[in-house]
Amino acid sequence: MSNSFVLVINSGSSSLKFAVIDSNTGDAVLSGLGECFGLDDARMSWKFNGEKANCVIQGEANHHQLAVAKLVELVKSYGLIDDVVAIGHRVVHGGEKFTKTVKLDERIVNEVEALSDLAPLHNKAHAIGMRAAMLAFPELPQFAVFDTAFHQTMPAKAYTGAIAKELYTEFGIRRYGFHGTSHYFVSREAAKMINKPVEESSFISVHLGNGASVCAIKDGQSVDTSMGFTPLSGLMMGTRCGDLDPGIIEFLLKKGWTQEQVFNSLNKASGFLGVSGLTSDARGILEAMEQGHEGAILAFQVFTYRVAKYIASYLAALDSLDGIIFTGGIGENALPIRREILRNLKILGFVEDEQGNEQARFGNAGIIAKSEQLNAVALVVPTNEEFVIAQQSVELL
Repeated sequence: MSNSFVLVINSGSSSLKFAVIDSNTGDAVLSGLGECFGLDDARMSWKFNGEKANCVIQGEANHHQLAVAKLVELVKSYGLIDDVVAIGHRVVHGGEKFTKTVKLDERIVNEVEALSDLAPLHNKAHAIGMRAAMLAFPELPQFAVFDTAFHQTMPAKAYTGAIAKELYTEFGIRRYGFHGTSHYFVSREAAKMINKPVEESSFISVHLGNGASVCAIKDGQSVDTSMGFTPLSGLMMGTRCGDLDPGIIEFLLKKGWTQEQVFNSLNKASGFLGVSGLTSDARGILEAMEQGHEGAILAFQVFTYRVAKYIASYLAALDSLDGIIFTGGIGENALPIRREILRNLKILGFVEDEQGNEQARFGNAGIIAKSEQLNAVALVVPTNEEFVIAQQSVELL
């Protein structure tokens, strides 16, 4: 089979992640990160066939454009340019407008940018990255793959907020959900692992990383998810609070906090970091727990309890359950966290396979627990969002 490489770009406000993905296998031939854009120490690092390299991004011009120009140079110098058939862009927010992958043109880029009210940190940056890539690779077809698209199958009862109707009709305030490409990918892989068509399977997908979300997947489609209008709601995360009584915001404003202080606290100083008072990183939490750090122990308990609560509540969205899928950096690797979540779900009858749980880490998939009561399993499935972007880009060619 001939090489069908896709250059996958994820443009952030001050960064640009990239990878050249083999759309047949999902392997990353070249991958890297440009970071600290807008600062004096803007830089890029990359890996090609296991070899690492880096450079400083010098120049006063737009750092996104300079990074993409360097990316063109890398793709050419490593002899990949003739094998790249398309460019796929990850886009965080597609609103209600984008329900599937679309081919890029200036009109689409403008529409992505127009959705910046819904994801101010992300969508403007995506548009900058798209324009830079379209300028640098004018001969290649380019596509946008949306984090929110997979969740557009949610029924109205799942996405509608219990608020005044005009807040939805005027401002589009509703549940959108995120991590869609991850939940889509792992549900397909899990269906293969249990030897059942995804269209006849029901899963609860648990993506646990610095950002975290749960998704109820029925017959291959998202029917509910924990992130909402923004990625702030749902589970406790690295620095985000997750679900919170909105009255707390009013309370803090009355106490003299500014709007910026409130939302900085909820987005950047809450979650693992806020509860532990120590770190936003799950690995640091687990290490500190072993040393008896009370804040770390509490953060671990709050996190695992909240994840278990969401999993249990999503049984209401399904007629049956085939599996609970753990994915994301924490979900794939943090064995004590998976173990505690399953312990909190003892009413569902899950019995851990300790050896299976030990082995399903560091890139290995596997079944880690079974429930005879539900005739269901708990699985670990490493996610590969770049592979989804590459596949969906090639499918539209």
